[in-house]
Amino acid sequence: MVNRQNSLFGFLVAGAIAILALVIVGFYWLSIKSPVTITAATPSQPEARIFVSKFSPITVSLLVNPDQLQALDKDGELSKLKTNLLTKSNLNYQEDIQPWLGKEITLAVTSLDIDRDPENGQQIGYLMALATTQPEKSREFLELLFSKRVLAGGNLGTEEYEGVKLLYDNPPPKQDFLAGAAVGDRFILFANELKVLKDAINNVQAPDLNLSSLVQYQKATQQLPKGTLALAFVNLPKLVKWQGLELQEAVYDSEIISLVLNSQGLLAETSFLSASANSYSAPAPLLSQPVQALQYIPQSAGLAIAGANLSNLGETNLAKLWKEATATIYSSAKSANSPTDQPFSELQNRWGINLVEDIFSWVKGEYAIALLPQTEKNQQSWVFVVENTPEVADGIARLDAIASSKGLNINSLNLNNQKVSAWTELIAASKKPQEKNRPAYTVDTKVQGVHTTVENYEIFASDLETMAEILTAKDNSLVKNRNFQDSIAAIPQPNQGYVYLDWTKSKYLVERQLPILKLVEVLGKPFFEKLRSLTVSSYGSDTGLLKGGVFFKLQP
Repeated sequence: MVNRQNSLFGFLVAGAIAILALVIVGFYWLSIKSPVTITAATPSQPEARIFVSKFSPITVSLLVNPDQLQALDKDGELSKLKTNLLTKSNLNYQEDIQPWLGKEITLAVTSLDIDRDPENGQQIGYLMALATTQPEKSREFLELLFSKRVLAGGNLGTEEYEGVKLLYDNPPPKQDFLAGAAVGDRFILFANELKVLKDAINNVQAPDLNLSSLVQYQKATQQLPKGTLALAFVNLPKLVKWQGLELQEAVYDSEIISLVLNSQGLLAETSFLSASANSYSAPAPLLSQPVQALQYIPQSAGLAIAGANLSNLGETNLAKLWKEATATIYSSAKSANSPTDQPFSELQNRWGINLVEDIFSWVKGEYAIALLPQTEKNQQSWVFVVENTPEVADGIARLDAIASSKGLNINSLNLNNQKVSAWTELIAASKKPQEKNRPAYTVDTKVQGVHTTVENYEIFASDLETMAEILTAKDNSLVKNRNFQDSIAAIPQPNQGYVYLDWTKSKYLVERQLPILKLVEVLGKPFFEKLRSLTVSSYGSDTGLLKGGVFFKLQP
C-alpha cells in the first residue's frame, strides 16, 4: 500500500474539531441572544458506533445537526468552515448536503497503520459517518461528489461489497484518496482507504468486532448525561501509542467525554474506567453540600480548592489518574508529582516542607485552599482553612516545630480583636543618621505566616494583610460571589469538592505550569476571550470509575 498524505481527511478532522469548539464557545449566544433551542439526537449515543472497530483509538460524534449550531455562529465561522471543506469538491452545502443531513456526524480513527507494514510508514485510517434523513437525496449526493472528482481529472472505481455499492478513486491518487458508500437508509460513509470502508461494513455484519461489543464502551456510555450534544470515546492505550508514547502506571484504559449545555454554561463531563479490578481505588467521600470552609476564602481569590479529608489524597483514584498521565507524558513514574505540588511549589520551597507529609496527613475534615492574585507587596498570598478535628492540634505543633527549626519565632498578637499566632523572622536593619561613624540599627519583623481559630475552623494565611481581610470581610467571601455560586450549582451533587479558577485573575498561574496553554489560547481565541471561570469537580462513587466534569462560564 502506498503511503499517501490525506489532506482531505485532514480538513474533515479539523472540521469536526471546529464544530465541537463552536458548541463550547457558542452557548452564550444560544442561551442569552438566541431563541433557538438545540436538542441532542435520541438515543444520546452515536448510532454509527456499529461501523467503528472496537480497537479504534478515538471516536468523536456530534449528535446534533450542524445547522442548529448556526445560532451560535455569530462571526460566521461555521459558514466559512463549510465553504472551506467543500472548496475542492465544487459542492454547495445548502444545495447538496443540507437537505438530507441528519443529527449525527461521527469521525473515527479506525487504525494506526492500515496495512500494518512499518516499512512504508504509518498509514492512519479515518472513517466518517453522516446520518441521512432522505436516503435518495444522500445517494444522489454521493454520485454527484464522485462524478465531480472525475470531471476534475480523477478516475472512478465501483465495487459491490457485501451488498453495498462502493465508490472510490481508481487508480488511487497520490493524495486526497476518497472512498464512499451509502449503507442502508441511515448513513453515508467516507474513508481515506478502501480497506477502511470494507472494514466498517464488516463491523456491522460481525457485531463482536464493533464498538458496541466493547465492555468498556458499554460501561462508559452508561455514564452519559441527559442532553449530550457531543461526545468522544478514547481507547487510552491505543491513543498513547498513536502519539508515540507508552502507557505507564496503567490504571485507566478508557475514557468518555461529553458536552452538555445548560442555562449557565457548558459542562464537559468525563468518565475514566479502570483497566482491571486490581487497579481499583476507593473513591473519595462524597459531600452533599458545599464545603463550609469556603466562607473564609476571600472573594478576591483567583484559585480555590475545597473538599474533605486530604490525609488519603495519594490513595484516591484522582491521584492515580494524575500519576498515570504524568508518568506517560514524561515516560517515568518519578516525574509524576502530585497535582498540588505545582501551584504551591513556592510555598513548599520557602518553608522547606512537604505538603503531603507535613500538612495534608493531618487534615481529616473539611478544607479550603486558595491563592490570591499577585500584588506589588506580596508575590503570592495564600489561605488554608481546615475544619478542627483531634488531629489539628498535633498538626499545628508540627508546623511550629518546623518553623523553629528554620529560625522563626512563634508570637501571639492581637489583630482586629482576634488573637492570632504568627511565625516571624527578626531582621536587623541599619538606620540613618549615623552617630560617630557607628551605624544605628533597628529590628524589623517579617511575618512568614499566621493562623487563628474561628468557630470550628483553623485559618492559616501567608501574611497579616490577608488574615485581616478574612476576619473583617466574611460577608465578602468567595461563597457570596455570584459567578462562583452559578458555577458550583452546575456541578452535580453530591460531589467530592471543587477546584475553582477565576480565569481573569489566575490565567498567569495556569500558563506558567502549562506553557502549551498559550498556544491553545491563540487557536481558541474567541473562547478564551469570553472565559470567565472554570470549575472542576469529581463526583463518581462507583469502584473502578473516576467521574467528573469541568464547567465553563463565559462572560455575558
